[in-house]
Amino acid sequence: MTSTPSRLILATRNAGKVTELRAILSDAGLPHELVGADAYPEIPDVKETGVTFAENALLKAHALARATGLPAVADDSGLCVDVLHGAPGIFSARWAGAHGDDKANLDLLLAQLGDIADENRGAHFACAAALALPDGTERVVEGRLLGTLRHTPSGTGGFGYDPILQPQGETRTCAELTAAEKNAISHRGQAFRALVPFVRALLG
Repeated sequence: MTSTPSRLILATRNAGKVTELRAILSDAGLPHELVGADAYPEIPDVKETGVTFAENALLKAHALARATGLPAVADDSGLCVDVLHGAPGIFSARWAGAHGDDKANLDLLLAQLGDIADENRGAHFACAAALALPDGTERVVEGRLLGTLRHTPSGTGGFGYDPILQPQGETRTCAELTAAEKNAISHRGQAFRALVPFVRALLG
């Protein structure tokens, strides 16, 4: 590669996720301009047909890299509940049917777990972060945040299932943490920090 691309595309149109990833990657000292997929509205969303977080992350990253000719990073993440054998998992964003309806997803999950005692409410957030270059080069890494599920939502920060997951060693939910506190321990923070060395090695 003869020159370092100045722009790195984050393969998501979720404004909250773009803000979170920009903070994580910028704090890691990456010099690239970080933009969300909204900068390319003409590119259709990618169908998440993979059966793992890693497969879906790679699908999205490769599609955006091919369409733009620029390096792209993507993640797929979700909540994995022990008593549900890892569900909602890759279906987390559409657990209640409509993609991205956080309140409906949260309400349905809490109803399903209504009779489950505290000691059996273990869960974790999982994230796979992928980097794809236009030439097909790829890297993928994963991160996890272990915790337990509250019976009722608490906190106004974050998004998704953040209001009900209480990380191990914490008395607050992810939605009650500051953005900096959450990024320091989150599954997404872990995965993207692990991806940074690959970004540096491949892009400079």
